[in-house]
Amino acid sequence: MVAATEGGLLSGDDAFKLYDTYGFPVDLTREIAGEKGLEIDDARFGELMQAQRARARAARGNIGGWSGESKQLLENLPETVFTGYEADESAARVIALIADNGDGAQNVDEVTEGECTVILDRTPFYGEGGGQVGDTGCITADGMLLTVTDTKKTDGVYLHICSLDHGSVKVGDTVKAAVDSLRREAIRRNHSALHLLQGALRKVLGTHVEQAGSYVDEKRGRFDFTHFSAVEPEELAKVEKLVNEAVLAGADVETIVTDIEEAKKLGAMMLFGEKYGKVVRVVRMGGFSTEFCGGTHVSDTSRIGLVHIVSESSVASGVRRIEVVTGANVLSFFAEKDRLIADTAAELRLQNVSELAKKAAAVVAELSAAKREIESLNSKLAATKLDSIMASAVSVKGIKLAVAKLDGMAPDVARSLGDEIRTKNPGMAAVLAAGTDGKLNFIAVAGADAVKAGAHAGKLVSAVAAVTGGKGGGRPDSAMAGGRDASKTAEALAAAAGILEAMLK
Repeated sequence: MVAATEGGLLSGDDAFKLYDTYGFPVDLTREIAGEKGLEIDDARFGELMQAQRARARAARGNIGGWSGESKQLLENLPETVFTGYEADESAARVIALIADNGDGAQNVDEVTEGECTVILDRTPFYGEGGGQVGDTGCITADGMLLTVTDTKKTDGVYLHICSLDHGSVKVGDTVKAAVDSLRREAIRRNHSALHLLQGALRKVLGTHVEQAGSYVDEKRGRFDFTHFSAVEPEELAKVEKLVNEAVLAGADVETIVTDIEEAKKLGAMMLFGEKYGKVVRVVRMGGFSTEFCGGTHVSDTSRIGLVHIVSESSVASGVRRIEVVTGANVLSFFAEKDRLIADTAAELRLQNVSELAKKAAAVVAELSAAKREIESLNSKLAATKLDSIMASAVSVKGIKLAVAKLDGMAPDVARSLGDEIRTKNPGMAAVLAAGTDGKLNFIAVAGADAVKAGAHAGKLVSAVAAVTGGKGGGRPDSAMAGGRDASKTAEALAAAAGILEAMLK
């Protein structure tokens, strides 16, 4: 239940709670509110969205070791010129070095060994952001090699997380920065695939679908979106088909740098509450997708190769997640599935994997038949035990009590045996110890007359099991408990008579 503020406004806090906690799209909230003559406090909603994104960015930054204290080392540094949209490598100059020499992270003039953070005046390395991971690669100069293991950015400054392999690097050095092109191309494919995926989801599921998060690396793409139920297999198949049709169309991927109003006219999808500058970057893929995006993408959709949906799941109330693989990763995925199928066929002694489904059905039928046979044999075993159990019964204040240790009998069979004793003998109680697969279980029953006399199966089995360190309980006429120390089973059963006697009137 949400409340409206004065003046016909739905509070931004309520709208944000619906979005953040329950996954309710803000456009749908606005539509419903409009039917009631209300408007959303967009300013407040935007503030809350910004705060949420700031918390997420801070969390990601802290993972990389960059906190508020670290940022002071970047003061007065100019923003890095990013050249990665046009090229995978470029000449650059080292304008700052940060290393930990045992006294914490600090600015240094030279690094001769170990790990360090390198800041360049320009770079082709994409800094982690917008759900896309940072680039890796190398920075080189004469006699010097830095391996870049990650790239981050903060306030426009790109941070190259490096390990110095050989040589030394100084502030002011001219270097060559080169991105791992194969990895970047795989990231591009996955990122572009997610744009097509969002367009396909909106066509198949409806325009209420909005991005709720994403993650892209070189292995797969992950897309979170607002939707109120699991996506049906038939719907997923339609989505995958639409995405691959867009891939095979080979549409050009255009990058349009323009102002915010012109971008809106182009129909670019934007994240509600996100602050955009006067100049924005729009990525358009034919007529399939138009979105605000600062990430790296393929030059045309055919370079994605192929898209396969790996999984669809729930991540929060009203938020679903789809994971996809593209390009060579699709081949790896199918190769892994083929190995699994081949290994399964080998275990089932099959010469041809095409027989797998038929063999699996036969194995299930065999197991079902075997289970029925086991149940039949257990019933016969229980019947043979019944006479000896009844013969061993003793009288406790006029109520007969039978105890028995049933090694190798399954608990459900022992329970059925106990039910038969209870049904056929109203004035009788019984405690059975069933041991199988290294587990000990106690079953206690009490007939109707025994219960009237004060017997309580739940309390009886609880006290008996406690002798072995176990516990349990249940109804007055039937109960079950687990035992622990099997070596005390005989002692526990011997205690049953005294426990029952204390209960009886």
